[in-house]
Amino acid sequence: MIPVAQRSIGGRVAVDRDGVAARTGAARPTVNFWHLHRDRFGFPEGFTHDGGEWFWLDDVEAFHASHRASKLAELTKVDRSGSPTELVTSGGAAAILGYRSYRNLPDELIDNPDNTEELPSGRIRRYWYRRTVWAHADARTGRQSTGRTPGTTGPYKPHPYADDPRLQAAAALLAQARAEGRDRRGLGIELAQRLGIPQRTAQRLLAAAEGD
Repeated sequence: MIPVAQRSIGGRVAVDRDGVAARTGAARPTVNFWHLHRDRFGFPEGFTHDGGEWFWLDDVEAFHASHRASKLAELTKVDRSGSPTELVTSGGAAAILGYRSYRNLPDELIDNPDNTEELPSGRIRRYWYRRTVWAHADARTGRQSTGRTPGTTGPYKPHPYADDPRLQAAAALLAQARAEGRDRRGLGIELAQRLGIPQRTAQRLLAAAEGD
């Protein structure tokens, strides 16, 4: 687990981006997205102290309370039909949540697929169990999902490979491909051969590295 950086600066508590993620329960890519589009979301401005980036904790908490309130006001009706262990694509996940398009899926789901598939084009197709989508929907209101065993629902991780040393190899391969003007096609096979791992695992590592 990545240690959460928190310190008192001038008598006021500040956190770094990992601290923001821990305090809000959001994935690290979501925090990055909030920060990148802070004019849209009202995410607080950061500041530099001792060479690091920090955010005032009370500003983060105020932002998160407002953000959750606005999300709750936009809740959609959830489709509870089907088997909880059935895998669905992004379009299926959007339909379960009552969204018109997969483009409306939240970062928390996009960043945490239960399974992935590398297409011939090099793109990654994401899959989720219905129970995962239900759990996400329930987390919006605090309702316990009927698709998960009680007590198993917790804050989302940035991705399952957040602490995996193989992630660096995946990121390096992606950087190499970009530098050579190559697309994603075949990278899953190449990474699997380099690391001696199943191709499916390689695809998941590439998807996680691409999301960081």
